[in-house]
Amino acid sequence: MLKDKIKADFKEAFKAKEQVKLSVLKMVNSEIGNAEINKRAKLIKGLSAGEAGGKTENVEELSVLNDEEVLQVVGREVKKRKDSIEAFEKAGRLELAEKEKAELAELMAYMPEQLPEEKIRELAKKAVEQSGLPALPTGQAGGEAGAKGEKETCPPERKIGKVMAVLAPQVKGKADGALVNKIVRELLS
Repeated sequence: MLKDKIKADFKEAFKAKEQVKLSVLKMVNSEIGNAEINKRAKLIKGLSAGEAGGKTENVEELSVLNDEEVLQVVGREVKKRKDSIEAFEKAGRLELAEKEKAELAELMAYMPEQLPEEKIRELAKKAVEQSGLPALPTGQAGGEAGAKGEKETCPPERKIGKVMAVLAPQVKGKADGALVNKIVRELLS
């Protein structure tokens, strides 16, 4: 499990006195613990509502995060680091931006390999087709409207939402959401 790998890497970083890695993994372990507490609270709330009486002894093992949930936690930490890097660079705090970049590099070791932009663009084109939206404009005026005439009546946000609903599960954890959104907006404009 990914959670076990993170804990083992934390112990190794502690022994090797790798301060950046140690700091990052300490934060990730803390966030994983918080996510498990939140999951446990939701399970207990559901049980107290009378869903399944007498199963409170399983709450501990049911509240342990699976690999996908741990990846979501790591993904949130990656996003925080990217946002911080951008903010620090805008503010001229390059030393803090470098610190965040080092932490980001450590976190990326736990993320699945990121898809290249070309692959995201290819998946986005397929998602546009699957969502029933009009064909992409390629120098031609317009294209055919979808089954319900989305081209004329569907606002751009709804079009993006329809495409993202198809595309998001395919790229989840494997691509930056902002990049995916930018590509979809380009394809639909």
